[in-house]
Amino acid sequence: MRYREATTSDIPQLQIIRHSVKENILSDPTLVTDELCALYLTERGKGWVCEVDGKIVGFSIVDLQEHNVWALFLLPEFEGQGIGKQLHHIMLDWYFRQTKDTLWLGTDPGTRAEQFYRRHGWKEIGIHGRSEIKFEMRYENWKAAKNNQ
Repeated sequence: MRYREATTSDIPQLQIIRHSVKENILSDPTLVTDELCALYLTERGKGWVCEVDGKIVGFSIVDLQEHNVWALFLLPEFEGQGIGKQLHHIMLDWYFRQTKDTLWLGTDPGTRAEQFYRRHGWKEIGIHGRSEIKFEMRYENWKAAKNNQ
């Protein structure tokens, strides 16, 4: 497994991964365009990928403008191998080196993602949109969670 910063040339593979997930499925896939992905990777924040045998199998993207996790997804067949955890750690370490502002994300209730974020120190603070759980991570909580893992 190899982790590296995502580039705009990775976007076609990121789109394949995003559309392959079994949970947190996009209600309107046309809203997440290649141009929007490029904006998040180059201007709004940064992203990372995990490659296995030269194939991207997971990615994460964080948005510095809105202070949120924009994406953390894996190909379904690569779940449960620690890839999401490593992408999460790389992303949060980078984010909190840039700013100490609280980070947030939304995810569907009753999903493996919900349990993942709870296990990694995220605190539920309400509802995002119509039905997503809104979580936040404060800098102090990240330091504590990281030291406990």
